[in-house]
Amino acid sequence: MEPPIDFTATSVRNEKVKVLKALHTPGAKHVVRGQYGPGHIEGEDVPGYREEEGVDSSSQTETFVAAKLFVNNWRWADTPFYIRTGKRLPRRETTIAIQFKRAPHPPFELDSADALRPNVLVVHIQPDEGVSVGIGAKVPGQGMTIRTVNMDFLYGGAFRTGLPEAYERLILDCMLGDATLFTRADEVEEQWALVDTMVAPWKRDMPGFPNYAAGTWGPPAADELMHRDGRSWRRH
Repeated sequence: MEPPIDFTATSVRNEKVKVLKALHTPGAKHVVRGQYGPGHIEGEDVPGYREEEGVDSSSQTETFVAAKLFVNNWRWADTPFYIRTGKRLPRRETTIAIQFKRAPHPPFELDSADALRPNVLVVHIQPDEGVSVGIGAKVPGQGMTIRTVNMDFLYGGAFRTGLPEAYERLILDCMLGDATLFTRADEVEEQWALVDTMVAPWKRDMPGFPNYAAGTWGPPAADELMHRDGRSWRRH
């Protein structure tokens, strides 16, 4: 979202709606869905979705989605946004990774034993709130060897105090009458408009579920979505 003119709830939520109005996916081949089957998580056997209590044995309900999105505005034109979410993945984690463009002429590329990777800014939302930056650094000693290193900041380690749970914050905001973090009706409508465009083609195609094992990072098609662009999902 663009910076709001002030930090009132109305201004912040207006900017969020503008982003949602500008979001789109290029087409059905840029959206992947999945449903988990039996697998292993942390050394334990876990059932598939269709084996869960109360679930139809032939259910076509998705438990995983990956998609490539674009934001049609001046700032983000032609910048791909890749999103991935699912159940029964190897671990529960929410992060936002922002990969910077490569320099047009990296002078150290040929002298580096490890090919220079683009700098990355990672925002850790849960379970450990914080920010990390991945940059190229010269390895001490003779020669010019560049290696990717991380600079990390964690709220828990820096402030030595517990952070309120998400719903604790929301309940307090509700009591104070602060609607900034609450979803407005037009925002919900724009969210569902985007989802509808992604779901519509699925009605013509019945997938072969389950298509990924519990404890893995989703169906192979999700990796293919990234590989087509010469990219790969972050594993940490």
